[in-house]
Amino acid sequence: MTQPTVTINVAANQLMSRLLGSRDEHLRIVEQRFPSASIHARGNQVSISGAHAEMAGRVIEELVLMLESGHPLDARTVERTVDMVEDDERPSEVFNSTVIRTGSGRVIRPKSPGQQRYLEAIASNVITFGIGPAGTGKSWLAVAMGLRALQAGEVERIILTRPAVEAGERLGFLPGDLMQKVDPYLRPLYDALYDMTDADGVQRLLEKGTVEVAPLAFMRGRTLNSSFIILDEAQNTTPEQMKMFLTRIGFGSRAVVTGDVSQVDVQGGRSGLSGLERILGGIDGLAFVRLGSRDVVRHSIVQAIVDAYEAGSDAES
Repeated sequence: MTQPTVTINVAANQLMSRLLGSRDEHLRIVEQRFPSASIHARGNQVSISGAHAEMAGRVIEELVLMLESGHPLDARTVERTVDMVEDDERPSEVFNSTVIRTGSGRVIRPKSPGQQRYLEAIASNVITFGIGPAGTGKSWLAVAMGLRALQAGEVERIILTRPAVEAGERLGFLPGDLMQKVDPYLRPLYDALYDMTDADGVQRLLEKGTVEVAPLAFMRGRTLNSSFIILDEAQNTTPEQMKMFLTRIGFGSRAVVTGDVSQVDVQGGRSGLSGLERILGGIDGLAFVRLGSRDVVRHSIVQAIVDAYEAGSDAES
């Protein structure tokens, strides 16, 4: 029986070298994922034969499309591309979506279909809940969407907030005034800002009040109009705090609530995020997006750790 063969033409020599990777590393990754596919590159052509030639060919075609649009390739991107093609998705469409371009020219993009769904939900809803494990980009992408909305004139300010929950260290024993005490809890949100804006730019935004970073307790009694509001680590709110926050949202505002229900530190375990979809799921303009281990964009070991914990939880239940 004749084995199927797929041939892919690559337009330029520089694209071919980037497609192959150092010492053909990228092609070897595809071959390892499809053991029955044999891949050979010669000149500006890639030939694939074997039982999985068609699937491997789709992966190569997607990688070429990403290179043609200026997207860099590395081993992690190739692995993700294989995962997405196996799920009948188009990584070239996901990876080439642009959220914002930073002052240094860096392009902020989704890196998984889950992240793309999350961004689309933020763009089309008043309130979006991004729920998932560490490393899925929940907070980072929310800050990017906030900066995009600010740059587009859709909002007048960005408000970043999170509950100051004690996790093994009491606030009263930390040095400084209240803001200095809670600053370590807000540091991840500052980090996201500094990732996307130069230090002087962040300082100007903070000084003008265009970006406000404050603990959740400071939201009580306020009505937040024309704002992009991000509530981070929402699993550590109480139900009462969550209700208080959601009812602060005013006209022309958009809110993103992020959290990981597997990491609840709030006293008594009464998380304002747990079970919320059952209560609010039918409200127009409100969306819940769940991210998983396939959306982890940190080191690959983080995805393995998340998978291991999820497998352990399933076994216990």
